[in-house]
Amino acid sequence: MRIEQHFSAGGIVVRRVNDHDELALCGRDQPLLWALPKGTPDPGETVEETALREVREETGLEVVIDRHAGDVEYWFNTADARVHKRVSFFLMHPTGGSLDAHDPEFDRVAWFPLDKALELVTYSNERQLLDKAVAMLGLHLPGASHAAAGQQDRPA
Repeated sequence: MRIEQHFSAGGIVVRRVNDHDELALCGRDQPLLWALPKGTPDPGETVEETALREVREETGLEVVIDRHAGDVEYWFNTADARVHKRVSFFLMHPTGGSLDAHDPEFDRVAWFPLDKALELVTYSNERQLLDKAVAMLGLHLPGASHAAAGQQDRPA
């Protein structure tokens, strides 16, 4: 079986509301899924351009990049290849737009308090990256439990 290398880029979009922080997650109803926005580069795009475009398309938000948050890597199989995928994520904050303007790839996009987002995110490697991002930003999650049951590794 041949091996392919795939790449995507996306964002961890955080906003401050009153005295707490919220995170934008993209959701599907069937199967139930909550995930970070991300996608594949268009020809000629930089990693940052891909992340900004994918976040805009999948969330409806206009955002700016604060800094690189880290990468998630995983393997999966297709009918004729073993695929190694790397997804590069950036910390971002919104500057405009509306969650109502998200594309149809997801059934819903919503803001969640950080502790709730950490519980909801479906894939454990995205949750681990979110834990790292929370630490990078120096945010405090009082009483947050990150050990959500049923979390899976990421196939995206």
